[in-house]
Amino acid sequence: MSYGKNDKGYFLTTNQDSEYQRLAYRDFTSAELTIITKYINWNVSNFTLSKSGKRAAFTVNQDGISQLYLLDTKNFKYQAVQDVPIGLISGLTFSPDDKHLAMSLNTSQTPSDSFVLRLKRSPTKYEELSRWTYSEVGGLNTELFVVPELVRFESFDKRQIPAFVYKPNKSGPHPVIISIHGGPEGQARPYFSSNTQLWVNTLGAAVITPNVRGSAGYGKEYIGLDNGFNREDSVKDIGALLDWIASQPDLDASRVAVIGGSYGGYMVLASALHYSDRLKAAVDIVGISNFVTFLENTKDYRRDLRRVEYGDERIPEMNSHLQAISPSTNVHKINVPLFVVQGQNDPRVPVTEAEQIVKAMRDSDKPVWYMNALNEGHGYRKKENRDIYQQAVVLFFQQNLLN
Repeated sequence: MSYGKNDKGYFLTTNQDSEYQRLAYRDFTSAELTIITKYINWNVSNFTLSKSGKRAAFTVNQDGISQLYLLDTKNFKYQAVQDVPIGLISGLTFSPDDKHLAMSLNTSQTPSDSFVLRLKRSPTKYEELSRWTYSEVGGLNTELFVVPELVRFESFDKRQIPAFVYKPNKSGPHPVIISIHGGPEGQARPYFSSNTQLWVNTLGAAVITPNVRGSAGYGKEYIGLDNGFNREDSVKDIGALLDWIASQPDLDASRVAVIGGSYGGYMVLASALHYSDRLKAAVDIVGISNFVTFLENTKDYRRDLRRVEYGDERIPEMNSHLQAISPSTNVHKINVPLFVVQGQNDPRVPVTEAEQIVKAMRDSDKPVWYMNALNEGHGYRKKENRDIYQQAVVLFFQQNLLN
């Protein structure tokens, strides 16, 4: 919330009567609520008011990309700022004289760096965007890093599923790594990723980051499409993505791997369960292998919230469903080399989730690598662990995806 000029009202975001978080203004005297972005069907994510109060700036999460707008606070007219690099914008701040707008911009080629937009006198007019800082990147030429392309592919129910595709700067067909975000209410966005660029450069692989149903950023309906008994509909979206890959001449559908963490780890295991004949390798990072044991063993403060998403395992019908779709009870269907990465002290997805899928794979004489960092939790934070993890993943892909 931000108070307007002369404190006559305030700006806010609301999803009242909408699928999306919209920018609005409420007048103190009349209590009238004016929806400013009623024609923008994306979530407003950042807002800042200039020192004079005559102009404002806001961003929307447009298909995962931050779109910047300038707003005239007198008449609520706004103008999109063009030619901003594809990425994520944060930290919007006007200069004291209202002549410049500073921001932090994170893209596939730049870690979070400071950029400044020079403004004109008219509240919605601007001149040019300039970069002010250059973050340390270890001497790498990030201009050679791959910029993603936003695509959509059709799923089983005709729904269009968005994804970002990072392709090597050379001719294909390229092996493919599908990187599935966690959450499940997370969202794949085009931010600076050392892993993505490492895989593109070292392995010559195209990397695809899909936003399957259940992802945030696409409205209230979309985020709920995978809840409860609809859990495997999001897995079907991965099947549709495999179909799309097979239709692309510069992608090699015979060499595809999946990788993901947390809920994305479940998606990896489920993809291996359903599409082993179309995959070469799978990397499960702190993933859920059985929904019932996960709900029983996750920390108390998370359990009720997760039951809303996955279903209540105490209800017999739901318990049977969760057991039926859990990878640990379907290991006989997994016929692809698996790499399981875990932190011993994980409070969210307990280490038992990793241990039971690894044991089931080994008991069935199926190929599985297992890495467990004894001093980590939900994901690797310590540099020494992250370094060896990155190298191990590359080695796993070299042996199982490229060959």
